[in-house]
Amino acid sequence: MTVPINPLAAALQQMQSMATQAAGGSPGVANESGAATAGGFASALKASIDKISANQKTAIGEAHAFELGAPNVSLNDVMVDMQKANVGFQFGLQVRNKLVSAYNDIMQMAV
Repeated sequence: MTVPINPLAAALQQMQSMATQAAGGSPGVANESGAATAGGFASALKASIDKISANQKTAIGEAHAFELGAPNVSLNDVMVDMQKANVGFQFGLQVRNKLVSAYNDIMQMAV
């Protein structure tokens, strides 16, 4: 098992393993009631996390290019991309917090 570097990816992986344990089976497989366990939602969440990661990598790449004096990279572009990456990360962090809170609420109902 590899350890994910991105904290959101780590949270997603932990939620998937907890969902698998709660469902008593493998993710994406229908349970006794016929409901799918988290296939579509997990893939949409992973796509969002990948986009956030890509935005961060792009912003860091532009910042490094600006630091090295690349003529086609302006400070304005670097700052806008850094802010986009920051807003995306903060949004992802809030979504993660809401998911964890909802998961905890559901687990407390089951007791």
